[in-house]
Amino acid sequence: MLLTFFQITAAQGPLECERATLVTLQALLRDAEAHRVQVDVVEEAASPAGLKSVLLQARGEAADAWLRTWLGSVQCIFTSPFRPGHRRRNWFVGVQRCEVSPAALALDDGDIVFQACRASGKGGQHVNTTDSAVHALHRPSGIAVKVMSERSQHANRRLARTLIALKLAERAEQDEGHARRSRSLLHRDVDRGNPVRVLHG
Repeated sequence: MLLTFFQITAAQGPLECERATLVTLQALLRDAEAHRVQVDVVEEAASPAGLKSVLLQARGEAADAWLRTWLGSVQCIFTSPFRPGHRRRNWFVGVQRCEVSPAALALDDGDIVFQACRASGKGGQHVNTTDSAVHALHRPSGIAVKVMSERSQHANRRLARTLIALKLAERAEQDEGHARRSRSLLHRDVDRGNPVRVLHG
């Protein structure tokens, strides 16, 4: 069974697309709650305008069906707060599934250094107040991640391991020149038309 993550990305869009990524995240979280789907932020790339990208994980019996209604490009309609007088009001971001197969998770535990740390940043009631967050370093590749979305250190270690596997899979795809788009390639390839959702920010 594949372990599924998904990403919202502004791709190479302007600042307005970074704001649109945040608008999309907020709308998506509200929609997930309405459908009784738990969505956790695993990793985000913040910017002064909003978010360049955010990696999430959905849970619940209805998670897969719900996620399919969001996959594709999302159109956000708002006047630019960064460029007064700018005529464009339509901004696009991408929502794309990222999958890790069990085979990709076959990492040597001896290659990963785990360190407990205190959760930090935004997150409201889901941010831990104890040292249950985990920083993990994969020594052979130099990939480092910090995970704080789970309530126990054990669960955060497991998620950190999965996130490292995801990043290693992306790197392998790029190194081997696979035609299939990886998550990082999505940052350069967001469909600016045929949106699956239209939001007003």
